[in-house]
Amino acid sequence: MRGATKKGIAVEEYNKLKHMFDKGALSRRDFMAGVAMIGAGMAVAPTLLSGTAQAATPKVGGNFIIGMEGGSATDSLDPRTYSDSVMIGASLAVYNCMVEFDSNGNPTGELLESWEAKPGAKEWIFNVRKGVKFSNGKTLDADDIIYSIGIHTGETKSPAKGILKQITEIKKINANQIQMTLEGGNADFPVILGDYHLVVVPNGFTDWQKPIGTGGYTLEKFEPGVGLKFKRRGDYWKAGRANFETVEIRNIQDVAARTAALQSGQVHAVNRLDPRTVNLLMKDKKLNVVRTKGTGNRFCFVARVTDSPFDNKDLRTALKYGIDRQKIIDQVYSGFATPGNDHTLDAGNPFYNTALAQRKYDPDKAAFHFKKAGLANAKIELQASEGAWGSAVDCAQLYQESLKKAGINLDVKKVSADGYWDNVWLKVPFCAVYWGRRLSADQTFSQVYSSASDWNDSNWKRPEFDKLITEARAELDQKKRKEMYWKAQEMISDDGGMICFAITDYLDGYAKNVMGNEPHARYDLNDERLAEKAWFA
Repeated sequence: MRGATKKGIAVEEYNKLKHMFDKGALSRRDFMAGVAMIGAGMAVAPTLLSGTAQAATPKVGGNFIIGMEGGSATDSLDPRTYSDSVMIGASLAVYNCMVEFDSNGNPTGELLESWEAKPGAKEWIFNVRKGVKFSNGKTLDADDIIYSIGIHTGETKSPAKGILKQITEIKKINANQIQMTLEGGNADFPVILGDYHLVVVPNGFTDWQKPIGTGGYTLEKFEPGVGLKFKRRGDYWKAGRANFETVEIRNIQDVAARTAALQSGQVHAVNRLDPRTVNLLMKDKKLNVVRTKGTGNRFCFVARVTDSPFDNKDLRTALKYGIDRQKIIDQVYSGFATPGNDHTLDAGNPFYNTALAQRKYDPDKAAFHFKKAGLANAKIELQASEGAWGSAVDCAQLYQESLKKAGINLDVKKVSADGYWDNVWLKVPFCAVYWGRRLSADQTFSQVYSSASDWNDSNWKRPEFDKLITEARAELDQKKRKEMYWKAQEMISDDGGMICFAITDYLDGYAKNVMGNEPHARYDLNDERLAEKAWFA
């Protein structure tokens, strides 16, 4: 480049990075890494970096309001009841988990500060973080950890019951150390303990109306289905976290209302933006859009395989071939999604089965299997609602259209959003369901498909599958383990009752002055920890 100076090149490269960052195409972490690379070999004007440098230092103060889809009138702060985003985000304002995940999805210490596995990964030693206090002044110890695990075992409907079934013994070594023994080796066991249901409360605690946790905030107000408000403790053990004086979570199920609230400044952050309006929002200089590609929600229509007529495998196969996945992705999600392959593992997982052919829309195959099922006069009803996710009814109606080409009549029944997860999910034969990402294959298969799980929403229970994932969990040879998990995906996709048609990108919206909003490998809103991680510039 004739006449260009090193400084000029640096400024030009910086401007490119800044443009991508402002449009949401680059995370703050990648932006800062790019800036560092520029600065490593050439001088960059201090004024270019000053705003970013200031933004990287958390500030205390302000009243933060989040508008969220994912709440219900039946919500509770009892972690054994969580099934959607509002309560996950709310709980992580008040409580801490045992294990946290970094932005790449790696398990890191939270209230379990560190751990060590004995050879074979069957026995684990966990160190409880010292000096952490609950909001009632009690100091965290090993008994609190043991109790907080125990509430999810035994006579309980907790979704975490299935993934904890592998624990055969928990032993207190001392006040700050415990040993857990598993029924078989599991190299991913710390990932399991990062499940969002596994928050820590004081030993013996039962009053979920007045939650006591080690998180950065205390609860001030809670109206199920409406919202929650929290107040900053001021003595949080994590430096640079829990920066707002107050945090409010408003349950705004309608995406248009949620987006309008963000644009008008009524809220500072929202989840689950409408993909059809995202490109327009990216042009708004008052907003930031953060996109996390390919790790978002898994949108599904789930049939319970023990309920007629879905106990017929040929009918299930017809329903899988009869959905036009790409049309839904294009029309409902404007391309901000990838096709699902009838199980919930995604391509970002190291055990994802790349050899399993992507099932595509084929009305002829759908018609063939439907005829083979011999159910021409069967009533096939799909229940859907905005309570499942905002565009669930739209997806269901497109599914209805695509099945018609195969000669299959689907009755789409729109049901109330209020109480959807209590009144419809796990109860009706065929309904709309979404699943968030699980960071280990073992957790995915154990929680969604194993016979022991209370969240096995297709009621698909196969002893050979249970045996396979149990063996895979204990297998330390990664090549053999991969072969087992590939087989598990084949079994679910071929025989299961789940029609997983799309894995979306997470699309969050933020006011320009909200910092700490990086993409995360697990969930949106920075792993649902926005109350804890964010601050105002």
